[in-house]
Amino acid sequence: MENKILSHQEIQHKIKRIAYQIYEANVDEAEIIIAGIDGGGLQFAKKIQTVLRQITKAEIVLCKVMMDKSNPLESGVTTSIGADSYHNKSVVLVDDVLNSGTTLIYGVQHFLKTPLKQLKTAVLVNRNHKKYPVKADYKGISLSTSLQTHVHVSFQAKDDKVFLD
Repeated sequence: MENKILSHQEIQHKIKRIAYQIYEANVDEAEIIIAGIDGGGLQFAKKIQTVLRQITKAEIVLCKVMMDKSNPLESGVTTSIGADSYHNKSVVLVDDVLNSGTTLIYGVQHFLKTPLKQLKTAVLVNRNHKKYPVKADYKGISLSTSLQTHVHVSFQAKDDKVFLD
């Protein structure tokens, strides 16, 4: 059974709002790194990048963050751009769902190995069942659901949606 939480239109509004929040926090920056965690996070990051490019003259650099989500400690975290590309820059780490916090905390740990101007996090859906002390600086929606409930984010052309099952 599918229980829709966010429609395509609602997701578009949230992407735009998050992009404006990122812009406001980085209004004086010449370059902003949008680091999307491979999968839904990268898709969400690309959508944020598109809106940011419409509202700011800053260069918006997309960075793909790769890890084995089931075992990030063992696999390690890698990025599509080198650390010199985000050294002393403003970085926004993006994922689609903040569930336990595991993926986001290992992503944050990776970026903390390099001096940054600032590091913020953005998620479309913030679940309130975290194992780690990580929070989303920018979030589309916060949900308090049972641990057994699963949140799905589907990014399809003109049919993005978030639903529970």
